[in-house]
Amino acid sequence: MKTKPVRPFGFRDELGYVFGDMAGSFVNLFVDAYFLTFCTYVLGISPAWMAGLFLAARLWDAINDPIMGSFPDRWHIGKTADKFKPWIKIFMLPLALSGVLCFANVPFEGIALHAWVAFVYVLYGMSYTGTSMPFGAMASVVSTDPIHRSRLSRARSIGGTVVGIGALSFVPVICFDANSNIIPERFTLLAVIFGVGSILCYMGLLHFTQERVHEAPKGPAAKFNYGEVLKAALHNRPLIGVMVATIGSMLFITGSSQLNSYIYKEFYQNTSVMTASSLANIVIIAICFPLVPRLVNRFGKRNVILVMSAYCLVLSAFKLFVQIENVWAYTVVYVLAMIGQTAFTMLIWALVTDCLDYSEWKLNIRSDGSMYSLYTFSRKIGSTIASTGAASALAAIGYISGTNVVQSAATVNNIYYLVNAVPVVTCILELIGIGLIFNLDKKTTNQMYTELAERRARNSAN
Repeated sequence: MKTKPVRPFGFRDELGYVFGDMAGSFVNLFVDAYFLTFCTYVLGISPAWMAGLFLAARLWDAINDPIMGSFPDRWHIGKTADKFKPWIKIFMLPLALSGVLCFANVPFEGIALHAWVAFVYVLYGMSYTGTSMPFGAMASVVSTDPIHRSRLSRARSIGGTVVGIGALSFVPVICFDANSNIIPERFTLLAVIFGVGSILCYMGLLHFTQERVHEAPKGPAAKFNYGEVLKAALHNRPLIGVMVATIGSMLFITGSSQLNSYIYKEFYQNTSVMTASSLANIVIIAICFPLVPRLVNRFGKRNVILVMSAYCLVLSAFKLFVQIENVWAYTVVYVLAMIGQTAFTMLIWALVTDCLDYSEWKLNIRSDGSMYSLYTFSRKIGSTIASTGAASALAAIGYISGTNVVQSAATVNNIYYLVNAVPVVTCILELIGIGLIFNLDKKTTNQMYTELAERRARNSAN
């Protein structure tokens, strides 16, 4: 196996991680935000059936994700010593293609149409697992320095935000006409553009980010034991806490993104404001990018997340219990609440790598790919609950699918409360996961870093 000369960790690695999250976000955020909208409005599929699809697809993920997540731990592929990059190369093209197929206005009807929608959504889910799992786990082999990992976590959060602001914020302007009616072919065109952008950004990740920590070759008698990994995960309290909090976070990321178009289209009848709402995230990033690291240095990652989640909870509860009639006033409160979720997103990936270190520190097991796949499964659980719940709730409140359907006044009013209940549940789960279950405070985390460094130094000397 070829090993590249090791260069010091630096800006190139962070830039590569920005590209890596942009790559997945081009497809993932677009599908999460608009696949339900496209299928109900354009293809005419009922939200109840979509809820069943989301649930079935995630049940398949329950089987598929841990299997695919263990691939880098089981098999080394490629001619280099890299553990995760070769798997990204395999799955990045299918991911881009699946995104295009999700927004194809196919001429099918009945069973054929429903079968097609199910096929492309499952293809998307498996392809996204194939890229996101090795990308996320790769942070543990880019550097062992906790400060470097925090910088990678921040860089990763920027990537998704760049796509959300620079690309998805213009979807309502491009894909809806002046009367807030959908233009189907525009969705297909954007899916192609985003697919190309995804491939180019993955190439940037592979070029700029370097894997520095390489495992010693395993002897022929060494066998991967997934049972040991599962046992370690069950005893990894920080990981369980992060998973609970992440389920909450995904309720917001997936649920709110899927439902936002409904509240702006039906309740406020003004989809153009969605663009202003997305662009306002530029200001949020400008505030959080320099502020969050300083707060972390002083108070620790865990405390910053708890304060920001509590802040978001207060504003989100206000939106839920006080119905805001003015679309601009609503958007201002929504954007202010987003500061809390932005801080959470910037820091959660650093907590994940701490959980991987905790497994090595307390349980003497280090299987980053498999352990990380269990974490990504929690993201899928949250996304499943959000997708299934959003579609089921739309059906329950009487939403009727179709391009030019006028919804009842009761349905429109219930859409408001449905959309604004999501972030409240999100913040509660984040506070439970990080506040009550996750047990790595700043002092304990620093102790873990120190003891692991000493242990690794002894092993290297021996």
